[in-house]
Amino acid sequence: MTRSALPAKRPKIAVQNLQRAIRVNVIDLERFAAKALASCLRIRRPKPTELRRLREIFVLLVSDRRMASLHRKFLQKLGPTDVLTFQHGEIFISAQTAQLHARCFGNSLQRELRLYVVHGLLHLHGFDDRTQAGARRMEKIQKKILHCAL
Repeated sequence: MTRSALPAKRPKIAVQNLQRAIRVNVIDLERFAAKALASCLRIRRPKPTELRRLREIFVLLVSDRRMASLHRKFLQKLGPTDVLTFQHGEIFISAQTAQLHARCFGNSLQRELRLYVVHGLLHLHGFDDRTQAGARRMEKIQKKILHCAL
């Protein structure tokens, strides 16, 4: 087998809690993230994606204040958002927004955080939710991964 024919290694995924407002079970979320990553990598894509090229992925839990700053700087939008994904393998998640959305949608905080991890991984794998069709496709895949990676 030639060197180029060797299968690519699966990227490592790490979760870091950079905020102090919300208690988060980081160990559980990191275990889930590893399973979700494996599930995402099983999804065939027509061309190579960032998810396959990356060696490391970082899930960073941040405050609403930090998320609002990132949102403004990179997307020119005001206020915090739930999750932002960057092509170099950073998935920023606002723990405060996750808690708010969990209450609104009747989810646990951990389930909401898991959803955002999957959402970020799918963006790294080339999925886009800017159209209705894309959003529906991502939602369908997210549900499958959430169910399988538990």
